[in-house]
Amino acid sequence: MIAPMRKIQELYGEQVEFRYNLNPLGIVESGEKMGAWQENWDFADMKWADIIWTNNISNWGGPYTARIVGKAKEFGKFVHFDTDDLLTDLYKGHRLYDTYKERNLEEITKFIYSNSDLVTVTQRKFAERIKPFCGGVLAIVKNAIDYHLPCWNVPKQPSPRKNMTRVGWAGGIHHEEDIKEFAGIPQLVNSRVGRENVHWGFYGAPQPNLDKDGNHKDEWQHDVWKNYKKIILSGFRGQPNWQIYNALSPDSYGGIYSQIDLAIAPLQMNAFNDSKSEIKVAECGRYKVPLIASDVGCYDETIVNGKTGYLLPANAPKSEWVKVLTKCIKNPKHVKEMGENLHKITEEYFDLNKVVKHRLELYQQSLGLIQGREQEFTPNYNSEWEFND
Repeated sequence: MIAPMRKIQELYGEQVEFRYNLNPLGIVESGEKMGAWQENWDFADMKWADIIWTNNISNWGGPYTARIVGKAKEFGKFVHFDTDDLLTDLYKGHRLYDTYKERNLEEITKFIYSNSDLVTVTQRKFAERIKPFCGGVLAIVKNAIDYHLPCWNVPKQPSPRKNMTRVGWAGGIHHEEDIKEFAGIPQLVNSRVGRENVHWGFYGAPQPNLDKDGNHKDEWQHDVWKNYKKIILSGFRGQPNWQIYNALSPDSYGGIYSQIDLAIAPLQMNAFNDSKSEIKVAECGRYKVPLIASDVGCYDETIVNGKTGYLLPANAPKSEWVKVLTKCIKNPKHVKEMGENLHKITEEYFDLNKVVKHRLELYQQSLGLIQGREQEFTPNYNSEWEFND
């Protein structure tokens, strides 16, 4: 999240100084008064800054995030809200759906959109969906990766067996509906290509985090992955040619692609998914891994069938997935060529070191657009928003 800002300061330090504060409003973080406001808080970092930037929803909650915007405007600051999640239309199958509704996060997000000088999102469909709520500049800024980091320079690991294609899926704990799009497909593909010619890797399972009694502290996350396994491997028979891998920390995550030859991204069609970025393209391309994905979101901007991967229609039948995967697994040369093609695109357009300059340009342009605008601001908070929740 903060990598682009740090990179701007690294490359353009004569123009930019960046400070990062997880609690700029001074809420009490622990103890009996946790959630109350600290007395005599001086808002030093907010008063120091020219631009106040916040991303998605703070760990302290939606009302806290809205108050960051309000306080920044009271201090006469330029406010930038950056997000890569469609927070105004969460689908019912999302694990956090009830939380969003109960905490009124959709309306809080609309307030933030309306009162920010600059709102940045990661793709065009997302921008169109929130445009009616934005009161300032709305811009599309693609996600990018710092390819200089060690985890994006891990040597490619050779396949353990000649002509074996390693198919990989990487995801977190909010993909239960998406996984259903891929239910039982590994077994169907095995029967067509031979299980000895394919390995299925599923990356992102929670790391063991046991209490003194040997129980998982995050039991629900492990339950999510148990359900993933049940769905994906439904109907699976015979010798396992699959493995579930634990999640890695952000500074080592990229290395998983060094042991993948072909990546998959099955997605359910809904407004939330259709507004997500194509960050997986940036990840895959760095390691010359072509991507087979549902035609959801903005994958159509970089994935061209047979050139950089394959796009399957949303809600495509299993037979379509099986057909495309079978074709690729039986033709490793084709997979390699597509990976090379995708790599050329991501090296040009998704390397943070090459594109971060455009973020600085966007700030300069946006600041110019609001010069002379009335800066007086009276927060119009909804009385139902509890800031110390």
